[in-house]
Amino acid sequence: MKPKVLVILGPTAVGKSDLAVEIARHYNGEVISADSRQVYKGFDIGTGKITKKEMRGVPHHLLDVINPKKIYSVEGWKKDTEKAIRDIVSRGKLPIICGGTGFYIQSIVDNIVLPDVPANPELRKQLSLKSTEDLFSILTQLDPNRANEIDQKNPVRLIRAIEIATALGSVPKPTHAKTEYEFIQIGFSLPLEILRVKIHNRLLSRMKKGMLREAQHLHAKGLSYKRMEALGLEYRYLALYLQKKISKQDMLQKLEIEIGQYARRQMQWFKRDERIKWFEPTQTKEIYSWIHTTLF
Repeated sequence: MKPKVLVILGPTAVGKSDLAVEIARHYNGEVISADSRQVYKGFDIGTGKITKKEMRGVPHHLLDVINPKKIYSVEGWKKDTEKAIRDIVSRGKLPIICGGTGFYIQSIVDNIVLPDVPANPELRKQLSLKSTEDLFSILTQLDPNRANEIDQKNPVRLIRAIEIATALGSVPKPTHAKTEYEFIQIGFSLPLEILRVKIHNRLLSRMKKGMLREAQHLHAKGLSYKRMEALGLEYRYLALYLQKKISKQDMLQKLEIEIGQYARRQMQWFKRDERIKWFEPTQTKEIYSWIHTTLF
């Protein structure tokens, strides 16, 4: 039998991290983060990165792995995650992948063979100066098919797609390889009205915890505002506010709207996969019953 890997996924603010810890404690597991921004060092409050106290003794992997000045691609995450899974399984524990970055999760679940194109630092430097609209326009010219599928507001994905298309002429369609693991996917969702309230309250809570000071500290340590903007969501709007390009009220209003739009895009991505078993986070009894039956 193939070793089993549990995947906990869903939109932002739904409460995945807390449930992942509870499940890990119950089933002797360790958590691997599938969040494209929590991999960056210092991106703590703005990304809602789980704290040591909240981990409750459960080991977590793929947090704080790289300097935010550098680009960390899905290829890097997949390679590091495969290494973490092997390590966790070798110690007789249950690997639990938890996050909301859909392409990261799909890359490991379906063992997608990603293009072997090395980073092009000079091209990335040039592209980092462009807006997401300009990046999308460039990709559309290079590869209209990939442009039609990509998240138009994600500069990291856009830059990587342009990098691949520049090297190969287009972005190859992903191919899948056999995997040595059995992935069990459980999704958490909430009615949109409830999720909006959680997004609103969480944003205010992060501001009180010092999200603005965190952005100021990152910039003082040498992280450019342009790079912050490229990393999106909270850090994009914090950077715009710190540059006095928008007011604090505009920052909060626009950020809340964009987080809501991001949550909807996440759900659209996940809903395409019929293998995912969906629950609301409050369905604790049903969740544990399903996990237990599926694992054993």
